[in-house]
Amino acid sequence: MDNKVRVILVDDNDEFASNFKEIMSLDERLDCLGHANSKATGISMALSLSPEIVVMDLNLSGTALDGIDAAREIRIKTGIKVLLLTAYENEDIVLNASKKAFASGYIFKRQFKNIADIIYQTATSNTVEKTRIKDSILKDLTSAEDAVFRGLMEGNIYKYTRASPSTTEKQLASIYRKLEVKSSKDLKKIFENW
Repeated sequence: MDNKVRVILVDDNDEFASNFKEIMSLDERLDCLGHANSKATGISMALSLSPEIVVMDLNLSGTALDGIDAAREIRIKTGIKVLLLTAYENEDIVLNASKKAFASGYIFKRQFKNIADIIYQTATSNTVEKTRIKDSILKDLTSAEDAVFRGLMEGNIYKYTRASPSTTEKQLASIYRKLEVKSSKDLKKIFENW
């Protein structure tokens, strides 16, 4: 298969990483480009190798939920899809973490036998998790902010609003604040490759 989905794993558990690489090598749809065992290395690999998807452990180095920051940075800098990997069983915690990270999906470690399918589906199609996470992120916007957001995604922030330019700019600033991003460029990186 010529168009394999290129994957990077960021996980501090070497045994898990070894099993992951073995599963990836058996699936003709996927190509594991490498494994990083820290946040900094994972971000660096994502920037230099440009995979279609990064599988990010939610808890790196034993620090609770530190995968969120790494995933978020990758999404904002590159737009690369991130699939959060977790042993947490509480779906509300995982959904909230995915929302903060702008993750394209999540997988529980207990689903390991299905990991190749989940990675491929997350990288190539619209999944229930993607829709759920995106809806969760955007539900915090007012209807006016949502109109500005939709216009921004189509290249014209005024397209769906009747507000004045100054009001529209205030709504855009409110979107940045609510989503904790700095610019339209950040939003486009995150949401154009959802």
